Amino acid sequence: MAVRWLHSGERRLKLNGRDVTVFVLSLLLAFSIWLIHNLSLNYNEVVTVPLVARSNLEGHAQLSSNTALVSARCRTTGYDLIRMKRASDRHPIEVVFAPADLHPAGGESFYVTSSDLNRYLQVIFGDNASLEAFLSDTLTFRFPFENSRKVPVQPLCTMDFQPQYTTRGGLKLEPDSVVVYGEPSRLAQIDRIYTKSFSLTSLHGPVHGTVALDGHKGLRLSETAVSYSVDVSRYVEVRATLPVQSRNVPSDRRLIVYPTSAEVLLRCAFPMGVDPTSGLDLYVDYHDFIGSLNGRCLPRLGTLPEGVLGYSVRPPVFECVESLR
Repeated sequence: MAVRWLHSGERRLKLNGRDVTVFVLSLLLAFSIWLIHNLSLNYNEVVTVPLVARSNLEGHAQLSSNTALVSARCRTTGYDLIRMKRASDRHPIEVVFAPADLHPAGGESFYVTSSDLNRYLQVIFGDNASLEAFLSDTLTFRFPFENSRKVPVQPLCTMDFQPQYTTRGGLKLEPDSVVVYGEPSRLAQIDRIYTKSFSLTSLHGPVHGTVALDGHKGLRLSETAVSYSVDVSRYVEVRATLPVQSRNVPSDRRLIVYPTSAEVLLRCAFPMGVDPTSGLDLYVDYHDFIGSLNGRCLPRLGTLPEGVLGYSVRPPVFECVESLR
């Protein structure tokens, strides 16, 4: 009947097919303009949004096991009202709360007050929302307990330096340990956490940065990345030939060390303030000899003067023979 009416209307108005097409398109365009205009207007509505909480609470799971409903009277656009409705129908909105905003309620329960929620308005209701009042006073979330273990962080780093430069103190990490959360059987297998592999090349001055941690499936880390720093200094090499002494030898024993002298190469920070070889002692410890299997021992240097960054001894190993006095 509608088709018959349309055709009869065409005959009365003497419209051709092109005029009808233009007329229909005009109606659609007018409706679109009306719809866009109305959706862009602000509306005062009560909205209810389901939330799931995420936070880094020590000893607890990172994601809450329950969903909480937050209700508020907001003034926002029709677009945001439709977006919130569609989003809440599909899945809850995940909000990352600062640990300080989650107040312990005993056991695995934590609550968030309406005043705390003010800091998360844009995340929950969108950038264009203007809050008039929360209808929910507090929200309670449950974060299940998790076993945890604190382990050191092991860097996987290769470093090379420009000529006459070296590190003072090696690579430093901050933090140098992290807390690992997970099942007890998995935690028992973890004694350290490694960083992602990275390289520092042609170093000639202090460097710093961040590096991600290499996680394990089924485990959660308190940190996802750590900061690193390397103090780099220019050095000069100082050579000295020193006699090799022995220490901590019982009074009724003698420890003969061969060879009796060695060449020591010191790497000293530039510029040098004093002679680094003054008062320097090279020795073999009797306790090292007792603990060795074949009487071969590594030499040791006494207290290193300030500014000495490292050293090497040639030969690196000494033959030791024990005898009675």
